[in-house]
Amino acid sequence: MSTPTTRDQTTTTGLPSPTRRHHPFLALAAIIGTQLMLLLDATVVNVALPKLSLDLGFTPTGMSWVLNVYTLAFGGLLLLGSRIGDLIGRRTALVWGVAAFTLASVAGGLATSATVLLVARGLQGAAAALAAPSTLALIATSFTEGSERNRALSVFSAVAGAGFAIGLTVGGMLTGWGSWRWVFFINIPIGIAIVLIAPRFIKETARHRGGRFDIAGALTGTLGMASLSYGFIRVGENGWGDGRALTSFVIAVALLAAFLINELRADRPLVVLRLFADRNRALAYCVMLLVPASMFGVFYFTTQYLQTYLHYSPLRTGFAFVPLAAMLFAAARLAPRAIARFGAKRTAASGITLTLCGGLWITQLSASEGYVAGLLGPMLLFGVGMGFTMMPLNTFILSGVEPKDAGSASGLLQTMQQVGGSVGLSVLVTVFGTASRHAHGNVFLHGATAAFAAGAVFAGVSLVLALSLKSVAGAGSRRPSPLASSSD
Repeated sequence: MSTPTTRDQTTTTGLPSPTRRHHPFLALAAIIGTQLMLLLDATVVNVALPKLSLDLGFTPTGMSWVLNVYTLAFGGLLLLGSRIGDLIGRRTALVWGVAAFTLASVAGGLATSATVLLVARGLQGAAAALAAPSTLALIATSFTEGSERNRALSVFSAVAGAGFAIGLTVGGMLTGWGSWRWVFFINIPIGIAIVLIAPRFIKETARHRGGRFDIAGALTGTLGMASLSYGFIRVGENGWGDGRALTSFVIAVALLAAFLINELRADRPLVVLRLFADRNRALAYCVMLLVPASMFGVFYFTTQYLQTYLHYSPLRTGFAFVPLAAMLFAAARLAPRAIARFGAKRTAASGITLTLCGGLWITQLSASEGYVAGLLGPMLLFGVGMGFTMMPLNTFILSGVEPKDAGSASGLLQTMQQVGGSVGLSVLVTVFGTASRHAHGNVFLHGATAAFAAGAVFAGVSLVLALSLKSVAGAGSRRPSPLASSSD
């Protein structure tokens, strides 16, 4: 039985803690700054990829690893990071995670080879997995229950919802005004500020002793998904006859099977498998896996289309995603009202339908179309669709969860998003590579539209699953808690 202890007298370095004052703005700024920085890094490098790949020698399909290494490490180690936060305290976990993330960002910005960059991205993902689970837990302990906490949660939820799209815009600005290295260096001042502010204005949480870390689960799960992604990317480059790809698939199956066996036997498993016994929750998790799988491919190939065929600068490319980010932010703010009026199922299905329409529209993209004719419409649909999709899915996932499983349920939600985006992008890169090898004429565009079509299939399957959900009692009459998107 774990016993909670508090540690308010020392800082994360073991020195006496400075006197803390109640300063809600600075506390919220540190927490939201952490979450936004971690989410941005999943997409901020997208716009920088064309220049980055030229400097470091990535292949057209191989450069997807710059995104995948980060999201795989982030998603695969997220639940382990949450366990570590239980042991050392949430504030300490956030500070050490941000510090490690900042150091890894320095290494990424200074990278002179593809290998160094990928190692730095993996370290960023691992550090993010340590820091991210503590963000919402610290909001709960730093703000008084009621209107103060609700305002903080509302701002957090909206910023987190638009984080992926904002990353595309920020990446374009940094690459256009400086170089691709600034998408990493920008984390340095932000990270330093958070490390200095958090110990002073955020109260430490209780520490829970006892229990074991599920290291075996973390390793087999993360390495299994990485092996699966590697296999798909190898197929994209060399076809289905590639021996290394087939070997990678075999290893992936073995590792993921070992992961499931371990989770069934572990005293404190990373993934509480009984959560999938509820039909609604299992379906919602599947949708959470598939929707990011579709969207990561859209971000990845669209940025290359804008710079390669429309000859946009990185800065202009970043601003091209502003409509998507703006619509996503607005829809995320309106989603609670839509759920209260129409119910979680209808709201989620409507959002996914809009995402699917955007996916089908973008498959008609051609080299002769401009931004307004070819991309603006799909981007608006993607923004509104994603904004109305995520919060109602949170409602289904947390509905009826026992208190002891609430942390695992919400942590698994974020893991599904990260892993789904990573593996989904690998699949779409495979489709791109296969279609490109058999293309006549515009090779890139032929492969990209094939990948967009595959992404639309993911969205279509998501819609079928969403329509199979059973309405949650009371979901149409109460506002779902933004805590549903937490890892805690």
